[in-house]
Amino acid sequence: MVRVLIVDDSALMRKTLRQILERDPEVEVVAAARDGEDAVAKAREYRPDVVTMDVNMPKQDGITALQYIVNEDICPVIMVSSLTQEGAVTTFEALELGAFDFVAKPGGTVSSNLETVADELVTKIKAAAGLKKRKITARLSRARRSRGRQVVKKTGDTASGDMKAVAMGISTGGPKMIYEVLPSLPANLNAAVFLVQHMPPNFTSAYVKRLNEHCQLEVVEAEAGMKVRPGVVYVGRGGRHLSLVKNSLGEAVIRLPSQPPHHFMPSVGVMMEAVLKVFGPRTIGVLMTGMGDDGADAMVKIRQGGGLTIAESEESAIVFGMPGEAIKRGGAEIVVPIWDIAAEIVKAVGVV
Repeated sequence: MVRVLIVDDSALMRKTLRQILERDPEVEVVAAARDGEDAVAKAREYRPDVVTMDVNMPKQDGITALQYIVNEDICPVIMVSSLTQEGAVTTFEALELGAFDFVAKPGGTVSSNLETVADELVTKIKAAAGLKKRKITARLSRARRSRGRQVVKKTGDTASGDMKAVAMGISTGGPKMIYEVLPSLPANLNAAVFLVQHMPPNFTSAYVKRLNEHCQLEVVEAEAGMKVRPGVVYVGRGGRHLSLVKNSLGEAVIRLPSQPPHHFMPSVGVMMEAVLKVFGPRTIGVLMTGMGDDGADAMVKIRQGGGLTIAESEESAIVFGMPGEAIKRGGAEIVVPIWDIAAEIVKAVGVV
């Protein structure tokens, strides 16, 4: 059983969250708290596996309570945020302070539409609980992660030939785990990077701003008509696919279509296939933590098309769904933990 503490100042939200979570026979709600002070006290008392934390609450807010719970190493915390620009900024602050992941309330602070994110919430709770159980392994791997980050510097193999393209997909656990990869890539990378992170539309710009502050590469939110350049990370907008076409001069240009219909917008698979169509064998597919199989078939196509594919190993994946499916289907040429992925990318594309 996964033992959960629910934190929300709304009695209706606490009731709704409890109903959603307790439908799953593997989840038990052990307590509910109405504000940050109550949350910290009950986290200390009940020692849950996971806390779901509202952000805006009286007395003590969710960000402050998060810091107490993280600093005392009680359990992982999932932020339940309002689906607004302000909510996005606060959410990414929480992630930097140690939150595991987030779920956005589709209807604002008090939402009557929580059912639309029920599956996402339960999946992330189970993933967070699994992370707690793997904490000893994570501690043993910490020194190895540190060495992995130091491998990639601004010097390296000199690139030969044309610019390459790195098509990168990540989902559950991604907003935190991407920092194991992107900040380690050098500014003179001989590739454009296309990143799809499953995320609500209002959250992408705040996500991009935070990434850009931590990366040597330039990180931008993809806009239709942008010409693709090396040394730039193009992040797909929530609610639109990230796609490419060649213009009349043969240059790669960003497109943001709303088709084809897909469970995820943007879709990793749609992005990867678009990159492969333009860059062909100069495509490097990278698939990391996430539930489901988005991108798995596209990784197979990249490999069949002469490109290189890298999948995150089960050793480090928060959720082994997406990379695991790529491996099962024969779409992963290289399988490594996430802290080694940046070095593999630099090895594949070189620097200029």
